[in-house]
Amino acid sequence: MYWELELILFIFLLITGYIALEANDLLISVVMLTAFSFLMALLFTTMGAVDVGFTEAVVGAGVTGILLIVAIYQTTFKTED
Repeated sequence: MYWELELILFIFLLITGYIALEANDLLISVVMLTAFSFLMALLFTTMGAVDVGFTEAVVGAGVTGILLIVAIYQTTFKTED
């Protein structure tokens, strides 16, 4: 229906996924995964699955992002590299 918007969202999904995989800092990866999840929620909403998009926004972008950030700050940043 809105194929232009869907194409733009797919491109941003690829960019955020690549940055999340290639980032050296864990916090950057978590932020990119949260952005990825929010873009997926927008894509689901654009495709007409509003309930799935809402669930993805709440669970994927909200709760999971917060839990991963808390887990990062509860661990140490020291490495042997």
